[in-house]
Amino acid sequence: MSKYLLICGALLVALCGCAKSPALRASPAYPEIQLLQATELPVPAGLDLSDPARPYRIGPFDRLKVDVFGVQELSTQEIQADASGRISMPLVGSIEAGGRSPGEVADAIKERLRRYIRDPQVAVNLIETVSQVVTVDGEVNKPGLYPVLGQMTLMKTVARAEGLAEMAQHSEVVVFRNVEGQKYAALYDLRAIRQGAYEDPEIFANDIVVVGQSARRQLFKDALALVPAFLTPLIYLLR
Repeated sequence: MSKYLLICGALLVALCGCAKSPALRASPAYPEIQLLQATELPVPAGLDLSDPARPYRIGPFDRLKVDVFGVQELSTQEIQADASGRISMPLVGSIEAGGRSPGEVADAIKERLRRYIRDPQVAVNLIETVSQVVTVDGEVNKPGLYPVLGQMTLMKTVARAEGLAEMAQHSEVVVFRNVEGQKYAALYDLRAIRQGAYEDPEIFANDIVVVGQSARRQLFKDALALVPAFLTPLIYLLR
């Protein structure tokens, strides 16, 4: 994760350069970082993110709980998807679960069971996910990998990591994201989000959230002294 922390520092150096001039340009010290004229990161590509509600999509090795009401032999089953995202169970056989929501998998199981059961009632719930996660690192109380369930935001993601550490800076939160082969980063101020200065940004699977560490405290302090508060997120393209 150290390379991301280095880029965090570089972003703040670039921020200093931007404070001196309104021009959107790369920092001379870090030409690989370019400030974009945007207020939010691009949304990751993919059919699974096209639905505004963005239901969770099952992936390889996710663990599911399947209940067929009224059929004891098929109730409270814990099933793990295989490497290709498929699951199998008695009477139903093998079903492609990968890329589907739990509700869509329940409908597929119902359709198979109609051969044996009249009007089957099926529920599918996620127990554990290993395929769609966000990484949270830096000055939070519990760094690690966290599942992306439903619609997550930056504030919710930090809360999942049990909040900011005691010495963490609210204005030193960077989100890294890959979209169609391009690498992006955005600098956020959590205090500004809480105060309603701008919206709490949505966080997607594979995003990396980094809160500045104390080893770079002086760099952050020097950079942010020039721009003590920014009213919109700062979005960067990492070339």
